[in-house]
Amino acid sequence: MTTGRRYHSPRRAQDAADTRRDILRAAAELFATNGYARVTVADIARAAGVAQQTVYSSAGSKSDILNEVLTESIENSGGDASLEAVRLTEDLPTALGVLARGTRLGNETQAQAVEIIFAAMPVHENAAQLWALATGEYRRVLRQVAEHLRDKGHVDDVDRTADVLWFYFGFHAWRSLVKDSGWTWDDAEYWLARQAAAALG
Repeated sequence: MTTGRRYHSPRRAQDAADTRRDILRAAAELFATNGYARVTVADIARAAGVAQQTVYSSAGSKSDILNEVLTESIENSGGDASLEAVRLTEDLPTALGVLARGTRLGNETQAQAVEIIFAAMPVHENAAQLWALATGEYRRVLRQVAEHLRDKGHVDDVDRTADVLWFYFGFHAWRSLVKDSGWTWDDAEYWLARQAAAALG
């Protein structure tokens, strides 16, 4: 009796991965340009140069695609590298300066994803879940920074410190200064680090 073996084609697998990547990139560009609500799966298919059914089979629904775009952005934001850099510091101003640089780079390099989040929030079918996805890892890193500051004797209350760090270094802070007010990233980084140090010191 013979048994069939599943055929595995590295070329086919690579083609599928490339198609998925093209779909996610096209979707991210459309979400950022037109807003999540105004983009359809048909729009994504057209921009990626594939059939609409290919979008569903490769990347899922529009909501699934948004989640994938944001997850990829979070993975590329450098949060863990920033945390490790902060853990090498000994004093509060230096720690907050390092944190300002790390969160600045994350927000600057992932600015498209941040705009997608804010555009999608008012119209997403599950805004609370979307916000939790977008901010969960970010706030986890900030809480671990707060724990480092407590361990070094700079602060007492980890919960309150984590909230202060979110206030000064979360999405809203960078977006308000750079996008809404026209500050340079350098100016925003310097000012936020000083303000956070004053608030916690």
